[in-house]
Amino acid sequence: MAATAFIFLTLLFIFHFKKAHGTDQVSSVTERSNLQTYIVSVQQPEGSDLAESEYVENWHRSFLPYSLESSDVQQRPFYSYKNVISGFAAKLTEEEVQDMKKKNGFVSARPERKVRLQTTHSPSFLGLHQGMGVWKESNFGKGVIIGILDGGINPDHPSFSDEGMPPPPAKWKGRCDFSTCNNKLIGARTFNIEGNVKGTEPPIDVDGHGTHVAGTAAGAFVKNAESLGNAKGTAVGMAPYAHLAIYKVCFGGDVDCTESDLLAGLDAAIEDGVDVLSISIGGGSVPFFNDSIAVGSFAAIQKGIFVSCAAGNSGPFNSTISNEAPWILTVGASTLDRSIVATAKLGNREEFDGESVFQPKDFPQTPLPLVYAGMNGKPESAFCGNGSLSGIDVKGKVVLCERGGGIARIFKGEQVKNAGGAAMILMNDEPNAFSVIADPHVLPATHVSNDAGLKIKSYINSTATPMATIIFKGTVIGNSLAPTVVSFSSRGPNLASPGILKPDIIGPGLSILAAWFEPLDFNTNPKSIFNIMSGTSMACPHLSGIAALLKSSHPYWSPAAIKSALMTTADLLNMNGERIVDETLRPADIFAIGAGHVNPSRANDPGLVYDIQPDDYIPYLCGLGYSDKEVGILVHRPVVCSGIGKIPEAQLNYPSFSVTLGPAQTFTRTVTNVGQVYSSYAVNVVAPQGVVVSVKPSKLYFSKVNQKATYSVTFTRSGSGYTSGQFAQGYITWVSAKYSVRSPISVRLQ
Repeated sequence: MAATAFIFLTLLFIFHFKKAHGTDQVSSVTERSNLQTYIVSVQQPEGSDLAESEYVENWHRSFLPYSLESSDVQQRPFYSYKNVISGFAAKLTEEEVQDMKKKNGFVSARPERKVRLQTTHSPSFLGLHQGMGVWKESNFGKGVIIGILDGGINPDHPSFSDEGMPPPPAKWKGRCDFSTCNNKLIGARTFNIEGNVKGTEPPIDVDGHGTHVAGTAAGAFVKNAESLGNAKGTAVGMAPYAHLAIYKVCFGGDVDCTESDLLAGLDAAIEDGVDVLSISIGGGSVPFFNDSIAVGSFAAIQKGIFVSCAAGNSGPFNSTISNEAPWILTVGASTLDRSIVATAKLGNREEFDGESVFQPKDFPQTPLPLVYAGMNGKPESAFCGNGSLSGIDVKGKVVLCERGGGIARIFKGEQVKNAGGAAMILMNDEPNAFSVIADPHVLPATHVSNDAGLKIKSYINSTATPMATIIFKGTVIGNSLAPTVVSFSSRGPNLASPGILKPDIIGPGLSILAAWFEPLDFNTNPKSIFNIMSGTSMACPHLSGIAALLKSSHPYWSPAAIKSALMTTADLLNMNGERIVDETLRPADIFAIGAGHVNPSRANDPGLVYDIQPDDYIPYLCGLGYSDKEVGILVHRPVVCSGIGKIPEAQLNYPSFSVTLGPAQTFTRTVTNVGQVYSSYAVNVVAPQGVVVSVKPSKLYFSKVNQKATYSVTFTRSGSGYTSGQFAQGYITWVSAKYSVRSPISVRLQ
């Protein structure tokens, strides 16, 4: 290799400065106030041994500004990455970055982004049963290591007991910063460079999110679980015999998670030897080379690690999806068939079912006066914001509040309670429609649909003495509309790569019961702490755990093969045998549902898979218009797109199609037989409206396992009658005597 050859590395710089004192340091204080975290890419000269961490660290330090005192440089906390990227973390001024650009080996610099954090019944709802099916076939995920990047964990929770668990596999190289780790919880570390603790702070969960996510993915069997007396049963994660490795990279409630900490956690997880990564974190859409989750996840899949990420909680609006890269499984949120019912009963005897986790047994069934919080015409009052109910007589009354206004649902109830209200009816706004959430409210309450709320408003206006009460009916199983897409679940289309359909799949994310970090009240057994949470943060670990089951059943499947198995076997129908609906109760479109709702049993035996090797993404990335330098940042080595070639996005061997159609276009796909030795498949096409879909050949034949077959798909517009920019959807399904392998199609007509 020529002496000028380089290996691309990415560096993160974060400096932690203490405030300077004294009049002679005014300029220093001013300069330091302009510090900002940068992600900087540099080149690594040929001949360096990347395994020599000391050499790499010294190389990284050499990019610090010459103007800094050497003692200051040595005291700055930093990360030196070995796997996802290579580099360290510090904060720099813009002037220092400009100076750094003059150094040999500098490639690029960008400011660091911040990203955000985004079950007793889930297993049975998904068809997971002890002693049979995929749980038995996968041995409950035994031997698989799931890495959780989140806000830490409560290590003493019974969901993380290692009873019946074998030791971790020999490949495990991680460490645990708790004294209570065991064969279930095998690793736990903290990454908080901004706080200048760098792994010395115990990875304790302080807001419950990380504990809940870990329990959902791989919690052990815990009998008699419940939350405030509801959702009673045996709590268990998707892969109850899988091992857990925790990487705390987020700190406190809704506080942002920094990319530097996130990358450090990813780097450690890859080094430690995890098999599956679960990341319920995400930010806005940016090019993949500027997206640390995309960059770090690409390094993970190069090591054979499956990556599952939350789609985001910005629905029901389109183009709100997070984690858009095709090597990531992007997971939207759906409902279970379980409701925790609280019914608003009006004085005219009309009843409207809603939900609430808090279900007091002594709430009076006799009607109480009912009042609308927005009766004074002020929007802040309608939303039951802080102090907005002063001047309104709500004492002893049931108060109707509106959802929205940037005010948390439970906080609205706190305002009603503080103002003397007896109970709250929380009505949805129009975008959230029929999606209601079971929350642990601080007073008797129910969360009802927008439709119900409008009818309650109408009733209030129809009488001089409106009355209401709330009837608490507890946990009810059997909603035949389940699963439905939840309103908050982010939607496509994919902005970073329109030729890749996102989300990939949906899974349970509404009112999920799982492990928690502290008692919800003084009556809760502190040894059996559970809570109900909602979000794509809850859907993601469901799929992470299910991926661990598939990894256990099929240890040699690639991350892309596992993703394909999940997507091509997903359900399109609800428990009623009808199309899955969204928050409006109308059929969910492809940008809400992706390939459909996860079906673990079918995914474990999919028949055919669409496989992708890491290098297959390179011509795809070149085809996105990325420069050689930008592709090199992602794949962590030099790339020359002109020598590799480019492919259109829709040519990637993905289990779905997303096509922008003017003139006719043809794309190919290759499937691998992982089902029966001798089998044949015939194609069945449901063409998008306004599009002709031609598949050649129309039949595929296989005579051995792992045999591959290639087919082509041509998309052509049919006639007129459509609007430019309109989207249409359909499906291609390969059907054999045993299997049905379906790929969704999205077409944007030009």
